[in-house]
Amino acid sequence: MRIGMLGPLEVRATDGTEVAVPGARLRALLTVLALEPGRTVPLARLVDAVWGAGSPERPANAVQALVSRLRKAGIEVEARQGGYRLVIEPDAVDVIEFERLMHEGQRREALELCRGPALLEVRNEEYFAAWVAKLDELRFTAMEDGSVAELTELVAGNPLRERLVGALMRALAADNRSADALTLYERTREALAEQLGADPSPELSELHTEILRGVPDATTNLRAALTSFVGRGQDVDDVRRLVGEYRLVTLTGPGGSGKTRLAVEAGRGMPGEVWFVDLAVRTGKDDVPQAILGTLKIRDLAALRTRSALLILDNCEHLIDTVAHLAEELLGDCPSLRILATSREPLGITGEAVRPVEPLPLPPADARLAEAVAYPAVRLLLDRAHPGFVPTQAVVRICRALDGIPLAIELAAARLRTMTAAQVAARLADRFRLLTQGSRTALPRHRTLRAVIDWSWDLLSEQEKTVLCRLAVFSGGATLDAAEQVCGPADVLTALAEKSLVVAGDRYRMLDTIQAYCLERLDDPREARHAHAEYFIGLAETADPHLRRAEQVEWLKTIHAEDDNINAALRAATDAATAVRLTAAVSWYWLLEWSLRCRKVPGVSLGARALSLPGDVDDGFRATASAAIAQFNLLGNGDEKQALVWIGTARQLGGRHPLVRLVSAGPTDADDPWVRAMAGLHEALRSINAGRPDEPGLEAALGEFRVLGERWGIANALSNLADLASWRGDLPTAIARYQEAITVTEEIVPREDAWKPRLRLAQLLWLHGDPDASAAALRTAEHDAARIGLPDAMTAAAYTKADIARWSGDLGTARTELAKAQTLVEGRTVNWGFRATLLDLRGYLTGDRADALAWAQRAQSAPLIAHVLIGHADQALREGNYDEAARLLGKSVEVRGTPDLSHPDAARVTRAVASPPR
Repeated sequence: MRIGMLGPLEVRATDGTEVAVPGARLRALLTVLALEPGRTVPLARLVDAVWGAGSPERPANAVQALVSRLRKAGIEVEARQGGYRLVIEPDAVDVIEFERLMHEGQRREALELCRGPALLEVRNEEYFAAWVAKLDELRFTAMEDGSVAELTELVAGNPLRERLVGALMRALAADNRSADALTLYERTREALAEQLGADPSPELSELHTEILRGVPDATTNLRAALTSFVGRGQDVDDVRRLVGEYRLVTLTGPGGSGKTRLAVEAGRGMPGEVWFVDLAVRTGKDDVPQAILGTLKIRDLAALRTRSALLILDNCEHLIDTVAHLAEELLGDCPSLRILATSREPLGITGEAVRPVEPLPLPPADARLAEAVAYPAVRLLLDRAHPGFVPTQAVVRICRALDGIPLAIELAAARLRTMTAAQVAARLADRFRLLTQGSRTALPRHRTLRAVIDWSWDLLSEQEKTVLCRLAVFSGGATLDAAEQVCGPADVLTALAEKSLVVAGDRYRMLDTIQAYCLERLDDPREARHAHAEYFIGLAETADPHLRRAEQVEWLKTIHAEDDNINAALRAATDAATAVRLTAAVSWYWLLEWSLRCRKVPGVSLGARALSLPGDVDDGFRATASAAIAQFNLLGNGDEKQALVWIGTARQLGGRHPLVRLVSAGPTDADDPWVRAMAGLHEALRSINAGRPDEPGLEAALGEFRVLGERWGIANALSNLADLASWRGDLPTAIARYQEAITVTEEIVPREDAWKPRLRLAQLLWLHGDPDASAAALRTAEHDAARIGLPDAMTAAAYTKADIARWSGDLGTARTELAKAQTLVEGRTVNWGFRATLLDLRGYLTGDRADALAWAQRAQSAPLIAHVLIGHADQALREGNYDEAARLLGKSVEVRGTPDLSHPDAARVTRAVASPPR
C-alpha cells in the first residue's frame, strides 16, 4: 500500500488501485497516523488532530470507530497501549520519502512526488500547522531551481517569501528579463513594507544591486506576470493592431473584466518605450500629469515630443474629463506618442478607438464538463484553483453565475481552497458575502466582488443610480421603449451603457452580478415592479387581438421575446388586480406557445396563483383568465375538476374576450370570425374524438382561418385533415397537407419547433413507399428535438423511429428506440394519449399490452382507442384467436367511425382474419 499526502490525500493498494477513504474525519485520522508511519500516536493527539477543540464525549470510542472503518478499507492499523500505529513502511508514505530525498540533495526527484501543496485537506487545521510549514519550506527549497513559469506561479501564492522571490529574480535575469526582475524586487519591497513593516533582506537587496548593475536605461516599467494569461489571445492581437492603427485606444468594460491585464499583456509585445501609469489612487486634476512625470522620471511633459512611446493610462473613469483633456493635448503635441487607456467609459475625444473588453466566453448551461473546459471562463477558474483541484460539473454553474467576469471567477477560485465547487455554486445567490478573499496586494476595490461594483456605483449621479436600479427588475433585458417607460430617459440608459454597467443592443441588459447588486439598492421595489408589470400588461393587451389574425407572425415573436419579463411580473405580483389582468392578457399567447412549441408554459401554476390572490378584479379579466387556465387543465396539464369550476366562473361572469365566448353558449353565432372559426374547429375535433369524422367541418374552419391569415388555426386544421386523408388511404393528400402545415408553422416559430408534424410526415412518407424521404424527415426532426432539448420532442422522435423500424422489420432498432423513449418519460408527467401510444408499441415488441387501452380511454380520444384496439387485435392473432382478432378489428373501425386504411398492422390483421388457417 502507498499513501500520498503531497496534494489531496490518496491511498493506493499494491496493485495500484485507489482505496476509498470517505469522510473528512476518517481522512484526517489517516493523515496524522501516516505522518508517523510505524510509530504509536497517542490517543490525545489523534483526538486533537481529528476534532480540534470540539472533542467528542467518548473520545476513545470515537477514535476506535474511525480505526475500524480504516481497517474495513484494507488499511492496517494496530492498537497499542495509549494509541494506535499505522503498519506501513516509511518510504511508502510520500511525505517521508520526500523528506529523505531532500536531505540527500535530490531536489528534482523530490519534486516529482508533489501533486500539489502538502496536506491539502488539513492545511488550515491548527494541529497540522507545523507539518505544513516544514513541508512547504522544503517544497519551496526544492523549487528554487525551477523554471520561470514554475517560480512565477509559486511567488504568486507566496509573495513575501524572499528566497522564492530571489530565485525568480535570478531566473528572470538569466532569461534576459532583468527589467522584470527589478520590477519584481520593487513590488516585493512595497509588499514587505506595507504588510510587515520590514525591508528586504540583505541577501535580496544585494541580488537587486547585482542585477541593476547589468541593466541599461529602462524603456518600460511593465511588471512580470505572476499568473498565466487565460482566454484573451485574440484580444491581445486585436489591441496591438488597434494601437498600431490609432494613436488613442481605450479599453472599456465593467469592473473586473480584465481591462488592466489585457492592456499590460498587449503592451509587452509593442516596440519601443512602454510605460504603465496607474491612476487608481489619483484623485486631483493635477495628479494625472504628475503620475506620468513620476513614472517616466521626467520633469516636463514636453520631453515626450521627441520620444516614441506608448503610455498605458490605467483606471481613468474617476478622472475621465481630466484624462480626456490631457490625452488630447499630449497627442496633439507629441506626434510619436500613443496612448492605451483603460476605463469603464470612453474618453470621448476625436480619434479615439474604443475596444470593449467583454466577459470571458461561457459554456452553455447544459455543457458537459469535458466540453466546458475548452471555454475561457472555465479554463481561468481551473487555472486559478489550488493545485490538485479536481473539477466537477459545478464549475460550469460557477462561471455562468458570475457572468464570465475574470475577477469574480478568480475570487471564486480562492474560495475553492476551503469549499467544494458545489458548495461555492450553491452559495452564489449571496455572492457579495461569499466572494471576499481577493489578493492582499490588490487595490481595495479588487479584493471583494462588492467593492468592484461599489467603485462604479460611487461615480454615478443620483438619476443614473435610480435608472440602473429600476432596470434591474427586468428579467432577460428590456427594449428601449420598456426601459424608458419603467426606468427613465434614453440618454441616461445610453450613459450607463457607456460606463459599462448596461449592455446595449436590441435590448438593454445587465450582467447578473450587477443586477443582484442593484436589486439590493432598489429604494422602492414594490413601485418599480408595479411599473414593470403595468408595462407588460399594456404590451400583452395590445398584442392579444393581433395574435388571432395575420399579424400573428410578428406579434408572437414580440411577446415571446418578453417571456421572462412576463413570468417575472406574475411571480412578483402581490395584488389580484395586476396578476389576473396580466394572466388574462397573455392567456391566448400561452395557449399558442403550448400548442405550437409543445413546451411547458407557466399558465397552470402562475395563472392559478393569480386567481387565488385576494382583492377586487374586473369581472371580464377574471372570466378570461379562468377560461384560459381551465383550457390548460383540460388539455392534460392539471386538475380537470378545478377546470370545470373555472369554466363555470367564466360563463357566470361573462365577457367579450374570445376565450370566454368559446366556453359560453352559442359561439357559432359570434360576430368575431376567429371565434366562429375556432368554434368550428373545436366542434369538428369533438366529433372526430367521438368517432364521427367531420371533414366538412374541418374544411370550413380551414377556410375561415385562411381568410384571417391565422397560422395556428390553418396548421391545426391542415394536420387533422391530413390524418382523415390517411385513414381513407389517400396518402399523397395526407403528405401534402402535412407539408403545408409544416410550412405554415415555420412562419410563426423556428424550424425546430415544427418537429411534431415532421415526425408524422416521416411515418406517412414511409407508408407511401418513400423510405429515403422518410429517413430525411426523421433525421431533421431528431436533430431539432436534440437541439431544443425538449424531453417530449426527444421521446416522440424515439417513438417514431421505433415504430418505423418495427414496420421495416428492424426489431433490434425498434427495441432500442423504445427503451430510449421509456427512459425519457420516467418520472415525468406525460400526456395520457402519448403514454397510451408508447404502451401500444411495447405490446407489439414484447406482447405486454397492460394499461395501453386504459390510458387511451382516459384520453377520451376515439382515434387513439381505435389505434390501440388494432394492437389488441394483433395480439389475439398471435395467440391464434382469429375470431377475437376480427372482433377487435371491427370494434376499432366502429370506435373511429371509419377504417384506417393507412395502418400497416390493421391491413395485416385484416388479411389474416379474412383467410384463417383451416
